Formats: sequence, C-alpha cells, structure tokens
Amino acid sequence: MKIAYLSVFYPFRGGIAQFNANLFRELEKSHQVKAYNFSRQYPSFLFPGKTQHVHKEDNAVFVSSEPVLDSINPFSYRRTARRILKEQPDLLLMRYWMPFFAPSLGSVARKLRKKGCTVVSIVDNLIPHERNFMDKQLSGWFLKQTDGCVAMSQSVKDDITVLCPRVPCLLKPHPLYDHFGNPEDAASAKAKLGLDPECRTLLFFGFIRDYKGLDLLLESFGELGDRYQLVIAGESYGSFAKYEEAIKKLPNPAAVKVFNRYIADVEVPAFFSAADVCVLPYKTATQSGITAMAYHFEVPVIVTPAGGLAEAVEGPGTGLVAPGTDPCSLTLSIRKYFSMDRSVFVENIRKVKSELSWEQFAKDLTAFASDLT
Repeated sequence: MKIAYLSVFYPFRGGIAQFNANLFRELEKSHQVKAYNFSRQYPSFLFPGKTQHVHKEDNAVFVSSEPVLDSINPFSYRRTARRILKEQPDLLLMRYWMPFFAPSLGSVARKLRKKGCTVVSIVDNLIPHERNFMDKQLSGWFLKQTDGCVAMSQSVKDDITVLCPRVPCLLKPHPLYDHFGNPEDAASAKAKLGLDPECRTLLFFGFIRDYKGLDLLLESFGELGDRYQLVIAGESYGSFAKYEEAIKKLPNPAAVKVFNRYIADVEVPAFFSAADVCVLPYKTATQSGITAMAYHFEVPVIVTPAGGLAEAVEGPGTGLVAPGTDPCSLTLSIRKYFSMDRSVFVENIRKVKSELSWEQFAKDLTAFASDLT
C-alpha cells in the first residue's frame, strides 16, 4: 500500500510527534510511506509552552518529512493536497487531536477523497478538554471528510458515532512507547533526582494543564502523611503560581520535588524508575500517552474515572481507578495501592506490553483502511 502520512513529525516535539514517528517506522516495514509535516503547527501566540521543537538532548525518533502544511494559511491547504496527489497514494493517514486543525486537515482530506484516495484519521480527541462553542461543528465537518477513523478509547469512539454516525471507526488502544531506553536502578534514579530513598514515591508526569488535575493531587497529597513524596515533572502550559501556592500550604512542602520544564527523552527513564506509582488525576480525558510510558517502564498507575483512562487500567489490572475525580478519592486509592502487592500490577503490565505493540497497531490499521476501499 502507498501511504501518505500527514501530521507532525521531527523536529516538532511532544507525544503526537513521538507516536507518529513510531507508527511511521512500523508502517514502512511493509508499505511505501511518505511523511508530510506541518511547516507551521501553531502560531507562536497560541502555543502555551516555551518551544514547539525538540531539544538537542532529546532522543527523538527522526523521520524524514516534507514540511508543507501551514495550519493557518488556506493557500497551503491547496498546495499540500496537490503535492500529496502527485505521489498518487492509496491512503492518506492523518492525526486529529483538536478542532483547531479541522480546517487545514479537513481541506486536504476533502480534496484527496474527491480524487479517489482513501482517508483515515487517528482521532485523539474530538472535543478538547478546554472547550470552545465551535468545537462540535468543526469536528463534525472534519469527520465528514474522512472514510474512517481510528479511536484509542471507547469514549472517543462514542463521540465519533454521535457526531458522524456514517463514519466507520476502529477501536485500538494506544501502543506502548519503546524508544525511551531501559529502566534504571530505582535507588540510583532516586539519588539522581534528589529523592528520599525511604519514601513512597508518586509521579505526576507530562505537560501541566488545568484539566490534568494537579491541583486535586496536591490537595490529596496533603492528607497522606510523611511517608510519601511527590515528583512533578513537566512543563506548565500557563502559570504555575497556583500550584506553587498549594505546595507552600502543604504540611511538608519539601516532600514535593518540582521539575517545571520540558523533560528531555534521555531524562525520562530516571523519573519513571524512581516512581512507585504514576498518578493521573485528570478531570477530563480520552486516553493518555503517559500510561503508555509508564507501562514501558513497568510502573503501575492510579487514574481517575475520566474518559478512557479507566478502561485502559481496570480491565488489564495495571493499576487502580479512583472512585471519583476528587482529592478524597485519590487519597483513598493511593493508600489502597500501597497496601497491595505491587508485583501483581507489574505482572499484568508485562502481559499488556506483549499485546500493545506498534506492529499489531499498524497491521490492524492498514487492514481497516483496505476494507474501506
């Protein structure tokens, strides 16, 4: 199959680009694949982080791509479609994670479908966590330009069915990241991060945004006592001031270690190797690449029952699902976790690792696309 893969690739950073690189590498083993990149992903004034591009310290997977699509320049939409059509692909594969990209990606998809190219989009979110009144209209229009979608959680699949019932949808869980290297010795990792080797270590990892519930976790952490320590690792999208104030009000602020910056890929093993459990206290969610990272390092997770998080954890038994999305529920679940045998969760993670491979994801995706023609 000849595949045109339109999304973000190196030198853009973040989970979407990491996912695309891993899937691209797997697809090209059996298919002819060409990557088409954004020339501009977001206007700088709309991007809440420090940079959209990888650092030299990142162990980013390099994929050669053609930067053609400018998200806010309609003239580039036509140019991108013409450029891809020159290669006469059988399949246009895209990623869709927020309505902001509906005009650009949808316009390209529409032109390729008119020329007989099958269009499939891997959908991370249809309705973003931080919502706008136009979200449903934009996402609904985008879906109409596709032949099929791949959802990585049941909640996203349900959203697709509601907004555009005619679009076939394949449900495939997020594969596990495997490019971060091997786990480190736990004691060495804790020493490297300046952690107490005797304390139970909780990890909050990834970009810090309001919907991810760090405020809930901090309130919960204040009730746990002095046997616990919390590591916050990730760049804040927005002001970190309210979290700093919450930390200062804790019984033991020193028990919280903050790394408020983008965590380079080479640093990732230390954070997960030092953790006893990774906590995702999200207020809203679909699926999360953080669970995929945690499973790679065989670290159990505690999640809230938001979106698709529960289905990714409860079924395979890879951690605990809090009874609610509130600090009290998180406190109960954290205490429960440390009263249980961690090895049971780890064994279940090892079973999941053998199932959630990039190879299987790529095979199922291309089979699904072939059936659409």
